[in-house]
Amino acid sequence: MEISGRTKILAHFGVPTETFKAPMIFNPWFREHGIDCVVVPMGAEADDYRAVLPLVMRMRNVVGALVTMPHKTVTAEAVDDVSDAVRIAGACNAVRRDEAGRLIGDMFDGEGFVGGLRRHGRATGGASALVVGVGGVGSAIAASLAAAGVARLRLVDTDIARSEALAGRLRALYPRLALETGPNDPAGHDIAVNATPLGMKDDDPLPMDVERIAPATFVGEVVLRQETRFLAAVRARGCATQIGTDMLFEQIPAYLRFFGFPDATSDELRRLARITY
Repeated sequence: MEISGRTKILAHFGVPTETFKAPMIFNPWFREHGIDCVVVPMGAEADDYRAVLPLVMRMRNVVGALVTMPHKTVTAEAVDDVSDAVRIAGACNAVRRDEAGRLIGDMFDGEGFVGGLRRHGRATGGASALVVGVGGVGSAIAASLAAAGVARLRLVDTDIARSEALAGRLRALYPRLALETGPNDPAGHDIAVNATPLGMKDDDPLPMDVERIAPATFVGEVVLRQETRFLAAVRARGCATQIGTDMLFEQIPAYLRFFGFPDATSDELRRLARITY
């Protein structure tokens, strides 16, 4: 489908844009369904983003924005109204305008990650989970794991105050949930999540001690690569794994509903996607 003056735009904010996979999923789906819309990567730097977001969202052919690292936390503060998911996570990865022109934010990373767990046949009820990195994506995953019924949840972040603040918000909603903050030890957990950027580069250190991860542990990754050194290491120990793109496929149906597009299934999105790594 050719881009014309009638084409609607979904902005995709984040840096570096070279890691983006969403355009390779959304755009083939739009073409398949004859929807005159395109996802366009926009590499707004962190220092500019707060000023850029409202200006882009004022453009009449922009129907909304997808938001990724490092802008999710700032977005939650910059929009006019947010969902409960954003309030709990303190982060936002989707923005649209309402009829009054107000910016409305929502967060789907956690829904996508838990959807991926279910797709892999992993139960969350009564499980023990470790989330390493509680920035925008990690906070959303932690909140969704709590909502999905995990019994124990450990939050780890280099910013101790951030992990303690998230734990406080979760305790208020889930008083029976056993919440811990640090240390970064994956031993004894049924689910372990790397929600840090570690793994984007081949020489990044591992986000946790692989030797402390039991073979029965399910290990999830948020880095949008087909393979990371961390996932290769845990698979060598016998662990079942989930790559970052799995989370993306499972949350895009929620994104589409949020922006007012027709329903899609993750299976259809996988069939049509044209992802390269």
